Amino acid sequence: MLIDDVKISVTAGKGGKGTVAFNKTKMSFGPTGGSGGKGGSVFVEGVSDLSALNKFRFKKEFNAENGKDGLPRLHDGHDGRDLILSVPLGTVVHKLNTGEDVEVIKIGQRELVVRGGRGGKGNYLFRSSTNTTPKEFEEGEIGESFNLRFELKLIADVGFVGLPNVGKSSLLNELTNAKSKVANYPFTTLEPNLGVYYDLILADIPGLIEGASKGKGLGIKFLRHVERTKILFHFIVADSADPVLDYKTVRGELEAYNKLLLEKPEYLFVSKSDTVSQDAVAEIIDKLEKLNQNVIPISIYDWKSIERVRKILNDLISEKTEK
Repeated sequence: MLIDDVKISVTAGKGGKGTVAFNKTKMSFGPTGGSGGKGGSVFVEGVSDLSALNKFRFKKEFNAENGKDGLPRLHDGHDGRDLILSVPLGTVVHKLNTGEDVEVIKIGQRELVVRGGRGGKGNYLFRSSTNTTPKEFEEGEIGESFNLRFELKLIADVGFVGLPNVGKSSLLNELTNAKSKVANYPFTTLEPNLGVYYDLILADIPGLIEGASKGKGLGIKFLRHVERTKILFHFIVADSADPVLDYKTVRGELEAYNKLLLEKPEYLFVSKSDTVSQDAVAEIIDKLEKLNQNVIPISIYDWKSIERVRKILNDLISEKTEK
């Protein structure tokens, strides 16, 4: 199960308190109380593991280590260990308390999200010419505490979109080593599936229905994954009763969620073209070309049509390499 939206509470470490101590060596009297160590901070770090958010499914509270108290003989307390939370590439970290967002888009990218408390001063730092035996010290500061929301938005080169049961998963399996579930009923795909075609990442987004952007079906949960794809492969099934309506339905949901999605390059595939006559396919293509010039009939049982798709992907690889 892919966890792509989760809320947790994180608390940074408290700073250690300073100490009051004095040198007892003859002729060397004076304050020697060390300061407390800094509390550990909380960082998020990008990793390639798409399932990295799964560990937050049940455990919801995370704490960095507190700083240690100061010691005599000018020994400061040790700093608390920082807490590093691994998140998949494409994760947006929402600080719910402040509204601040942090995006993690590179492997190894580390971002501070919760700062540890400063350690308190020991009495050594309060010494002066008029206060040679200070007994003042500071308590350590409390570390920050935030409620965080991790929202994963997949970073893929190509996003597969369309109504339920239009053959997206079948094509993904044909092109890559993905093992997406395939069956002849709606909502077979319950979570995004990824496949790798040479240097390209392909994402099969669960089927969209009318009203998806308002929470119907599975769409609202997964529309976010279309945002970062560079190109859309839009699927219309060949035996559709109204292919134009199907196309407009999905486009309407994309626009309702984020108008910028309509600006992405789009190829329109008439899938399962082997299930209807060639005349029916030609009629569908004629209707759809008025809406999108990049219309291609495909079937996983038609080698030539799959090769056309491969050529599109190979051209994308060339463009990506040049850039």
